[in-house]
Amino acid sequence: MVKVVLLNSVVVAVAVIVHYEFLFQMSSMIQKMRIMHRFRIVIGVFGALVAHGIEIWIFAFAYYFMHWEEGWGHLEGNFTGSLMDCAYFSFTTFTTLGFGDIEPIGNLRYLTGIESLTGLVLITWTASFLYYEMQRFWE
Repeated sequence: MVKVVLLNSVVVAVAVIVHYEFLFQMSSMIQKMRIMHRFRIVIGVFGALVAHGIEIWIFAFAYYFMHWEEGWGHLEGNFTGSLMDCAYFSFTTFTTLGFGDIEPIGNLRYLTGIESLTGLVLITWTASFLYYEMQRFWE
């Protein structure tokens, strides 16, 4: 159980650090841009989408590793075991959409739960960041 908690913690920490760095870099980059204010926000939105995509792929690689390694659990249902299936599962979990066509079994379930919570927090953080940027640059 310790290694499950440790792996889950590392995956979440990496995703949060990636998110923080993206927002931090975008914040300083947006200030320096010599373009109309409204386009700064559009660039912020695209940057946030890229950040979320990277974070989702971090979880997807963790699912892929856990599915194929002994003792971590597995994914079943409409699932072939491919990295793309893991990415699809991660996208639906991160966004809390959860179609239910792929089901986590075993210790892998804990990462699924923490990914949903992490996705919720990071998406909310992005919304707050974009709102702050709009307040700062819109008149």
